[in-house]
Amino acid sequence: MRPEPSLSPTLALFCRRPRVGHGKRRLAAEIGDEAAADIADGLLEAALADAAVWPGAVVIAPADAADSDWAGHLLPRTCAVCPQPPGTLGQRIATVDRELRQQGHHRLVFIGSDAPSLTADDYDLAITQLEAGDVVLGPAADGGVTLMGASTPWPELQALPWETAALGDALRAACERSSLRVFQLPTRFDVDRLVDLHRLRHELANDSRPSRQALLNRVTRWLQ
Repeated sequence: MRPEPSLSPTLALFCRRPRVGHGKRRLAAEIGDEAAADIADGLLEAALADAAVWPGAVVIAPADAADSDWAGHLLPRTCAVCPQPPGTLGQRIATVDRELRQQGHHRLVFIGSDAPSLTADDYDLAITQLEAGDVVLGPAADGGVTLMGASTPWPELQALPWETAALGDALRAACERSSLRVFQLPTRFDVDRLVDLHRLRHELANDSRPSRQALLNRVTRWLQ
């Protein structure tokens, strides 16, 4: 059973407004700008579906501050908006984490909009693990992370090898050097390349969540 909303961590969704020619550049190089933008839109819808049923507070963190109004209307539930500042991904996460903690959010779970392989059980396990430990990480098959949560401020993030295959191990090591208790979720995968779309189509075939079936339809259309 999920805890009461007031006892649940805050979910922070980092996202970019889907636009043709912006974002998902590695995927766009393989399938084209229009297809990549459509897939990005479907990925975001899947992440928003997860956020809509999150038992605690939700914060949308758009990549561009100019999209704050757009971000504030993405969910049918009340949510806060905290735009990402300029900088590397590590700098952006560290800044948003600091700002949200100053606002009174003490346990925070960060996700992006490109890991639809995360399941309801993964989210429930992340919530449970943060009750017992300091940090929960969702390892990604490519060496990154699909989810990162902490009940305490993060150690130094800026110098970590963000967006590389070494990130997951480096992040875990940084937390352990700071004497933080780290728990890990099952390994999932995010969507960056054409090969990920093929894997996604296979895995979503058995995923009954409406948002995932809608995403499957998009992926299937572009892979035909």
